[in-house]
Amino acid sequence: MGTDSDVVAAIDEIDGETQFIVADIARDDAWLSATPASAAELEQWR
Repeated sequence: MGTDSDVVAAIDEIDGETQFIVADIARDDAWLSATPASAAELEQWR
């Protein structure tokens, strides 16, 4: 079973605080946010 999705990432400000946001823009309410300090760096995923 496959589904179409369009996942994007952005840095934005929410309630006055910088946030790293990842969202599947093909689905309603499919997103998450984290402060840049709490997000893992790419090197940590290798």
